[in-house]
Amino acid sequence: MEQLIRSVLSQEAANDVPKVFNKVLAQLINSEKIRTLSNQLNEMVKEAYTMNYEIETFQEAHLPISNANAKKDYSFTFNLQDFPRIRLIRISDLELFGLSFNPETNTISGKPLVAATTKLELFFYCESDPAKTERKKLIPFIINADPKDLWQNIPFPKDSLYYKPDEAALADTFLDKKIVVASKRGRSHAHQGTSRDDDFQLSHLPDAWDIIALADGAGSAQYARKGAEEATHFIASILNDEPFLLNLSEEVINFYTQADSFPHKKIIIKELYAKVLALKDHLSAVAEKEQITLKDLHTTLIFALAKRFPFGYVLLTFGVGDCPICVLAEDETEVHQLNLLDIGEYSGGTRFITMPEIFSNTAEIPFAQRFAIHRFDSFSKLFLMTDGIYDPKFGVENNLLKIEAWHTFLKDLAGENDDACRVDFQDDTQIAQQLLSWLDFWSKGNSDDRTLAIIY
Repeated sequence: MEQLIRSVLSQEAANDVPKVFNKVLAQLINSEKIRTLSNQLNEMVKEAYTMNYEIETFQEAHLPISNANAKKDYSFTFNLQDFPRIRLIRISDLELFGLSFNPETNTISGKPLVAATTKLELFFYCESDPAKTERKKLIPFIINADPKDLWQNIPFPKDSLYYKPDEAALADTFLDKKIVVASKRGRSHAHQGTSRDDDFQLSHLPDAWDIIALADGAGSAQYARKGAEEATHFIASILNDEPFLLNLSEEVINFYTQADSFPHKKIIIKELYAKVLALKDHLSAVAEKEQITLKDLHTTLIFALAKRFPFGYVLLTFGVGDCPICVLAEDETEVHQLNLLDIGEYSGGTRFITMPEIFSNTAEIPFAQRFAIHRFDSFSKLFLMTDGIYDPKFGVENNLLKIEAWHTFLKDLAGENDDACRVDFQDDTQIAQQLLSWLDFWSKGNSDDRTLAIIY
């Protein structure tokens, strides 16, 4: 302050009279008013510096912000602990991405609609700025693409040989229970515009029998879609045989009521074997008629032929390939696998119903062991699925026998998933479409066709 007073006095004192100069200087330096002005000036300088320092520091600071994901809920709160006087006002154009900003909490939230790489314009002011001047800061922001959007969905041409729809679903009764089935083309097929190779068939048969059959056409087979369709439809059709089913019911009753049950089990399996053998002949005839090879029709096949008797539900199952059939106990504390899979212990390669070698009792899985007879007083749910479900949801065969894995699966069906997609078994008026939507789940590395049947 003394330097400032000296400078002013030097300009005022035209005649250099040291005595006057020094006297005035001493009076001013010791003046209370001048000391007050000096303090005020110091405060003004300090506040101006602090304000500009905070603004420039904030402008230059790296302000990290987490990436968003398209079609996923997003929430991010800026951490301004190091900038206590900075106040964010707004962020421009967030609404273009389906997001909004709350200046009271410094939070961006919403569900972005599309992928983007952009720079956000943050408008702010500094509380120590009397004018509250609005300033702008740019920060990079990325919205990652939904992995599903990276896959094309090219319809399978309707004029193609052996055309089938890209998806199918139904809800119906099954014995005294209900059934929902859905089948969806895998992303790998959709991306290339090729066909869904999975298929299914539900039929209500004489003598109160019902059948549900699923098939997964081999990806390597040119007309796997035809093979899967023929396998499921033919087996359901050939079992629609009233004399056969009446006799089958009698043998089932004898199996569960006679002291010596083995002969009746043998008859049951023998009769079912004959029907499956007829399917083998049918597929050979189809190949010959269509002038294609039997390998062109390669497909797996599973089915459950079911009836409720006074002594419980009887499930006659068959399977070739890697598609499981499992039943959950009424209280959902136990799970039972009802068929053998051509994986794990039997891992010599996927087997298909179109392979003549599987029909031998000297095969890796003796053919008779592909049939099974099961009885349950009651059950909660019966599942049949292709590997498009089994692989991403269970991973390995051992998990099919772990009730914890099934509890996780049930929670997934109930909506505990990334898409919040729910299959409602209580209010089931829309259950077929719900299951079809659920089948669209994302699982990295799993893009096969998906087919799931649930009896509940």
